[in-house]
Amino acid sequence: MLDDRARLLLKTLVERYIAEGQPVGSRTLSRVAGLELSPATIRNVMADLEEIGLLFAPHTSAGRLPTDLGLRLFVDGLMELGGLTNEEREAIDGQCNASGRSLPEVLEQATAMLSGLSRAAGLVVAPKSDRALKHIEFVHLSPGRALVVLVTEGGMVENRLINVPLGLPLSTLVEATNYLSARLVGRTIGMARDSILEELTSHRAELDSLTRKVVETGLATWSDGERAEGALIVRGQSHLLDDVQEAADLERLRSLFTALETKEQLLKLLEAADHAEGVQIFIGAESNLFGLAGCSAVISPYRDSNRQLVGAVGVIGPSRLNYARIIPMVDYTAKVIGRILG
Repeated sequence: MLDDRARLLLKTLVERYIAEGQPVGSRTLSRVAGLELSPATIRNVMADLEEIGLLFAPHTSAGRLPTDLGLRLFVDGLMELGGLTNEEREAIDGQCNASGRSLPEVLEQATAMLSGLSRAAGLVVAPKSDRALKHIEFVHLSPGRALVVLVTEGGMVENRLINVPLGLPLSTLVEATNYLSARLVGRTIGMARDSILEELTSHRAELDSLTRKVVETGLATWSDGERAEGALIVRGQSHLLDDVQEAADLERLRSLFTALETKEQLLKLLEAADHAEGVQIFIGAESNLFGLAGCSAVISPYRDSNRQLVGAVGVIGPSRLNYARIIPMVDYTAKVIGRILG
């Protein structure tokens, strides 16, 4: 329960900290807060804010910095949320809606774009590969090698290399394509795999031995990939180095990105996103994952036209992220990706 004076001072201090990344002193606040208060009075208010856990002093003679709790209060109740500029909207639309790109390419571009606009690290949790298929094709590459192209109904393109018998005629790849297209288009591989394998085992399918071998190899390759829980794309990690002061900070950043690469943390991100209708904000120690490095994250789920969770998109940065600017940016990007998924 803060009075108006304390709220204004906390808001001003956090905004100054976000802009400059340095402790904020009472004299600075007396100049910029718009209050006719002496530095001594401001120091008393800051002492009260420190006592209730909203500010702390990194050094005895320094100004004050917001705690994670102080940042949370700012984000939830004091911050004036900004809007995207026309240029930012156009940049997001252009990167996400470019024609001729597969969905993985769109997600890669979206991640890099978020990193560039936010000057932090962009992340995207890519969708799981269990969507119904729209197109399947075997393409000859070189003797003993073929490329399998799968396109899902959501527009995601997967290319898998497989080994095939030397001297395999092109007609065999065409036959394998036609066989699987008739049984897989409109279905997921998981839905159709068992019935296809049963048909092959019982020799009900009128396929020669070479075609059968190609089909079985393709199914085995796709089945391995389908069990994956998705993929995490992170771009712009170098931006996080801008705030590194000591070797310990760098080690904490390494721990963060090592943790992000694990499947367990990936699932936690998806689970957190699934419980959020919009943007979710993790500040420092509030999250075991991001608190490792003293970082914050702004993450939003993206969903298909059936409102099913597909993945998440967001930004990771220091606790002094420009939340007012980044929250609408992440929210808009998630909505654009959701529209592309259809």
